[in-house]
Amino acid sequence: MTASTRDTSATLGRVAVFAALIIVLGTVVVPLPGGVPITGQTLGVMLAGLVLGPRVAPWSIAVVLALAAVGLPVLAGGRGGLGVFVGPTVGYMIGWIVGVVVIGLLLRTGRFTWWRTALAALVGGVLVVYAFGIPMQALVTGVPLDLTALSSLAFLPGDLIKVTAATLVVVALRRAYPRAFADSRPAAAPAVASA
Repeated sequence: MTASTRDTSATLGRVAVFAALIIVLGTVVVPLPGGVPITGQTLGVMLAGLVLGPRVAPWSIAVVLALAAVGLPVLAGGRGGLGVFVGPTVGYMIGWIVGVVVIGLLLRTGRFTWWRTALAALVGGVLVVYAFGIPMQALVTGVPLDLTALSSLAFLPGDLIKVTAATLVVVALRRAYPRAFADSRPAAAPAVASA
């Protein structure tokens, strides 16, 4: 087996693991009025962006959405089918794709730290997802944008808990098993200065 084949297999394995994690976390659901529940699924999205990075993480989201499109009950509350792509949560699902890219880019803009991890999860996993989700929810439900945004504040405490949980998990994982990260490569050998 060549190195390229091993790399591809490892990447596909990571994509599958995080798609499965996102699906499993979708079974944790707290229903709210307005049709968009608080779920553990967004924690899986944050973890995918933090661990897999901006190039690989969107593929995990794409797998989940493709499985939902063919009717498998992989979204929060056991939902699936093409109907979810015209429902009030469609903007949030689009936001997942953009969000994991933003998360991955923010985390990799400098040295790995706990605060950079938390910032990436907050910006990409909450703000970006809301930026897509709230307008689409308002459009689909016919509720004015300002009222939809106001009602979305109910999600904020749960999302901040998920940001904290994602940060703790990723910091511990980075210390215990850095090879789990899609960007893990052996450090380059230092250049030897010649006289």
